[in-house]
Amino acid sequence: MAGPSQSPRILGRLQAEAGKGIVHLENRFETGIGELWSALTDPGRLAGWYGQVEGDLRPGGVFHSHVWASGWDGTGRVDVCEPGQRLVVTSKEADAPEEEILEATLAADGDQAVLILDQRNLPLEYLAAYGAGLQIHVEDLAAHLAGRDRAAATRWDELLPSYQDLAAHLG
Repeated sequence: MAGPSQSPRILGRLQAEAGKGIVHLENRFETGIGELWSALTDPGRLAGWYGQVEGDLRPGGVFHSHVWASGWDGTGRVDVCEPGQRLVVTSKEADAPEEEILEATLAADGDQAVLILDQRNLPLEYLAAYGAGLQIHVEDLAAHLAGRDRAAATRWDELLPSYQDLAAHLG
């Protein structure tokens, strides 16, 4: 946890493209690809760190999810599923006008696994919040894989100012 004069470690980068926002985030995990893939795609494991996910999780399948950290509730579709390598889902909150796209790419690096996330088609006015939220999800995933509890509710307050600063400097 960052002290009063110390900024939190920021995993993400914010971008704007064609009037929409993108959050790009990378993190390294002390686990293998198979374990990371399972934590990202098994509904029972997702419930331990992300939220409740129900439905058809095969390519083309539709699912419903409720996210613990943010309270987000909506539907999604699995667009691409390349086990152990790449997952692309399109999702939409019930009242949201547009769909969001989340792409997860996994790579092995020795005994570790690297996760690269790109969340696209985001409203620019909320981009900082999406950045902080996605980082919290990744930190919760890391905690889950290490057998720890999810991030404290105060994590949002620690991360949001740094992501707001990143969003303010978009060109």
